[in-house]
Amino acid sequence: MFENLEITNCLNIKGEIKALRNTILVKNIERGIRKTNSGILIPDDNMKNYGIRPRWGQVYAVGKDVVDVKPGQYVLVEHGRWTRGIPIKNDNEEFYLHKIENSSILLVSDEEPKTHKLMSKF
Repeated sequence: MFENLEITNCLNIKGEIKALRNTILVKNIERGIRKTNSGILIPDDNMKNYGIRPRWGQVYAVGKDVVDVKPGQYVLVEHGRWTRGIPIKNDNEEFYLHKIENSSILLVSDEEPKTHKLMSKF
């Protein structure tokens, strides 16, 4: 789901990125047109008034006050309850890092969710 990102102008970070207090940092919020198991196409909203839906992302770091999720898990977040994202390069990995609202997490999964994506746009 989170393959082949086209990221430019990354912040080159050395060392660990820490989340403070009750902050949850998520990498690579799901983007692109999605196809459901029944064949329905759900468009990417990309700042438009259609395609509004919750998105999956992988937890990168959590603050010391967060007890419900841990790094490496996947969370489904209510639509629009994440920051725009900062392109990061850390340990030869490139990704977008987003802050999400803890109260806007709908589901948590230990495994990467299986979705049917048709295309990804960045």
